[in-house]
Amino acid sequence: MTIGNLAPKKEKKSRKSKGVIDENAPLLPKGQEDVVFDEFNGASFTGAVFNLSTTIVGAGIMALPATMKVLGLVLGISMIIFMAFLTEASIELILRFSRAGKSASYGGLMGEAFGKYGKVLLQISVLVNNLGVLIVYMIIIGDVLSGTSSSGVHHAGVLEGWFGEHWWTGRAIILLVTTLGIFAPLSSFKRIDSLSFTSALSVALAVVFLVITVGITVVKLFNGSIAMPRLLPDVTNVSSFFKLFTVVPVLVTAYICHYNVHSIHNELEDSTQIRGVVQTSLALCSSVYIMTSLFGFLLFGDGTLDDVLANFDTNLGIPYSSVLNDAVRVSYAAHLMLVFPIVFFPLRLNLDGLLFPSARPLVLDNMRFALVTIGLISVIFLGANFIPSIWDAFQFTGATAAVCLGFIFPAAITLKDRHNIATKKDKILSVFMIVLAVFSNVVAIYSDAYALFKNSSRRE
Repeated sequence: MTIGNLAPKKEKKSRKSKGVIDENAPLLPKGQEDVVFDEFNGASFTGAVFNLSTTIVGAGIMALPATMKVLGLVLGISMIIFMAFLTEASIELILRFSRAGKSASYGGLMGEAFGKYGKVLLQISVLVNNLGVLIVYMIIIGDVLSGTSSSGVHHAGVLEGWFGEHWWTGRAIILLVTTLGIFAPLSSFKRIDSLSFTSALSVALAVVFLVITVGITVVKLFNGSIAMPRLLPDVTNVSSFFKLFTVVPVLVTAYICHYNVHSIHNELEDSTQIRGVVQTSLALCSSVYIMTSLFGFLLFGDGTLDDVLANFDTNLGIPYSSVLNDAVRVSYAAHLMLVFPIVFFPLRLNLDGLLFPSARPLVLDNMRFALVTIGLISVIFLGANFIPSIWDAFQFTGATAAVCLGFIFPAAITLKDRHNIATKKDKILSVFMIVLAVFSNVVAIYSDAYALFKNSSRRE
């Protein structure tokens, strides 16, 4: 169940709500959230921007420099900007159809357009995407702090490097302490606006990573140790051409935030600001993405790894290299810790809606809220400890679910057009989004499967 299912009790005058027919009307009918949060006057514009930005900037930022290696700087940066505009267009479609149908959640919108099975499909997609993302977050945190041996060679974590190898620097203990001390408390909030401060801090930590990367690159530029980067993709045959499309799921995943838009919109004090919130968040995140991709690729060139964080495990060839490496890895691990509750919030709501569709709202049932929260965190914790090689599965399930949430579902809702409000331009855009999503995903999955098959054949 979602907050949008609460029955009206009283109207709160501090909320700047308008009729649902208005283009700028709130998605949540007046007074519904007031049943639970009597003293809550609505989220601020700044808090909403930080929450949406935190939803966007997760682990995807580390994969973006590698897209420059495939596309080259010119096409790569152009694609980052293009995907930002396409994401803004898909979110605008979701919000417009939500107002027309008075839907207060993404699941409710899918349910209105495609019935019960449409809503269930949306909820399953959010579960697959967010559960995979959060397990990967926890795996990365474990790798950074306690080290990893998944590749057959042990790479020491930051804590191992500082204090040596002890029982309390082991992966399971580090993740247990992180789960109980950070994830559990932050995941206990019932309003997403309660996370606005930690969201601002997480964005600041992403900027810290960016500033350090820019600083290292500038130093190496001045000492002449950086070669001229490749500006365009290196296409020599059909295989290298199709490889270009493998970056699309990475770029889509980097911008996926659609599952949190309704929650943020519903809590806004002035609901007319939602478009500005979306545009500001996308502009902020695009700037961070472009700078990270540009300077990350400049720094490591064709040696850029799929996860650029792994490049900071070697000597950078400048003074204080080890200190800077640790600063980058620790700031990124802390960033992911603060992103965790923002991604967890819609995961919990959608799981509850899937398991208890007719029950009273989750925020009104403390026992069910606690059980769903504990159950999900436990699954994520076990997954991070016992499935350390989650990356391959994440490429198939996470990226596919993200493409559905970001492009296919909004486009399908528009083409269904139950309220006859879609323009010809909307429908052309929707067809384009579906074709791009399906084609690029099929190519990406085929390329990944072929690479896995080829690697397994070589090992045999």
